[in-house]
Amino acid sequence: MADLSDRLLMTYEEYLAWESTQEMRHEFCDGEVIAMAGGSRNHNRVSLNFSKILDNALADRSCEVYIADVKVQVQPRHKYFYPDVVVTCDERDRYDAQVVSFPCLIIEVISPSTEGFDRGFKFSQYRSFETLQEYVLVQVEQPIVEVFQRNDQGQWVFFEYGIGDRLFLKSVNVEIAVSDIYRQIQFEEKPED
Repeated sequence: MADLSDRLLMTYEEYLAWESTQEMRHEFCDGEVIAMAGGSRNHNRVSLNFSKILDNALADRSCEVYIADVKVQVQPRHKYFYPDVVVTCDERDRYDAQVVSFPCLIIEVISPSTEGFDRGFKFSQYRSFETLQEYVLVQVEQPIVEVFQRNDQGQWVFFEYGIGDRLFLKSVNVEIAVSDIYRQIQFEEKPED
């Protein structure tokens, strides 16, 4: 997430035309254009690992896995975000090459600078998707994966996984070793108090 000095105001039409010419990605929320923060190498590696695992697991199914450069349309003409990884298994998403409107799984790789926005505001917006079954937050500072899963009553249930665990993504029927998500990641040693 960017600071306030990186925010612009424009109409949805202006945003679409303008953003297609930009080198950086920008999210759009009710007329406000928000520059996306640059990611670290660990952030990029975790996103890539997760997307590769899912893409391989879903290769023989009608699901599509997208990473970083595909917008998720939360509210037409009002709210568009760029999750780190998004999966859709909905046939309706095959008709628009620019956005995903019916995701079943959204993954955000979080850092201290983006955690509040991803955990709070974005999740509150993503919950409006009737098709969304799971929201996953992957930390890059430490090996913790948090899964919010919608149960049969429509309530969000929380699960936390560590480096030695295996997580099950019910939305796509895929089991993943957490260690595979963090492949090639070196965590900093924290000094003891």
